[in-house]
Amino acid sequence: MAEAQMTTPRIERHTFAVLVDNEAGVLARVVGLFSGRGYNIESLTVAEIDPSEHTSRITIVTSGTPETLEQIRAQIGRLVPVHRVVDWTVDKPSIAREMALVKVAGIGEKRVEALRIADAFRARPVDTTHTSFVFEITGSPEKISNFVELMQPLGLVEISRTGVVAISRGPDPM
Repeated sequence: MAEAQMTTPRIERHTFAVLVDNEAGVLARVVGLFSGRGYNIESLTVAEIDPSEHTSRITIVTSGTPETLEQIRAQIGRLVPVHRVVDWTVDKPSIAREMALVKVAGIGEKRVEALRIADAFRARPVDTTHTSFVFEITGSPEKISNFVELMQPLGLVEISRTGVVAISRGPDPM
């Protein structure tokens, strides 16, 4: 008799763009949907995109099984102030970027190495003192994580990340 093999569910990371009315309580309803069902939000950004239409875009990065992600999409789409939900991971080719400020303190060779690595990652110093730098870096979340990892042994002090923003490729709107 063959043993039944347990398969680990496939976990995927998806980026959702949600077009909503720009009004009080909308973000709380979207976030409440996630917390009420035990879904984790890995990244969240929100900004008004059309003042004349009073609309905002919420960009959410979350992980789960394909079934869970489809359920998340459907549940967000049923919220009253939501106009549209797009899953950039599967619906359309898209570009996702994040910005971070990374503070590194060090002197001597560590300082020189931090500048060399920053140059290789196209991170630019936006604040400099005799003992520290604040670098600004933009790119994929993976690029930023790799940069931060390399800065740790060189005197990483602090990180501030914006969260992911995403947009479709080509001329068509969301």
